[in-house]
Amino acid sequence: MDILIYCLLAAILLPYLAKMPVAYAMNQLGGYDNRQPRAQQAKLQGFGARALAAHQNGFESLIVFSAAIATALATHHTEGLIQFLAIMHIIARVIYTAFYWLDWDKLRSLSWGLALFSSIAIIWNCIN
Repeated sequence: MDILIYCLLAAILLPYLAKMPVAYAMNQLGGYDNRQPRAQQAKLQGFGARALAAHQNGFESLIVFSAAIATALATHHTEGLIQFLAIMHIIARVIYTAFYWLDWDKLRSLSWGLALFSSIAIIWNCIN
C-alpha cells in the first residue's frame, strides 16, 4: 500500500515541478509577472509554451490517476500488478514531461498513452 501512496504523492508533485521551467520561460519575457501570470503565460512560445502545456497536462493526468489509486485503496487491491502499474504511470509521466520539453511529439504521445493505460488498468484490475 505504501508504494501506491508514494506514487500518488509523486503524481501530485509532478505538475508543480513541471512549473519550474514555465517560471524560467516567463522570467525570460521581461521578468515573472506575478500580477497577471496567466496573461504572460499566454504569450509564451516554443519551449515556454510546451513547458506550460506539460505543466497543465500534469493536473489533467492527476485526476485520472488519483481516481485509480483511490479505487485500488478502497477495494484493497494494493499489491503486485497494481503497484507495478502505479510505478509505470509515474515513470511514463516523467518521460512525458521530458519529451514535451524536448518537442518529441510522437514519443510524448506514446508516453501519455502508457500513463493513461496504467491508470485505466488499475481500475480494471480492481473490478476483477
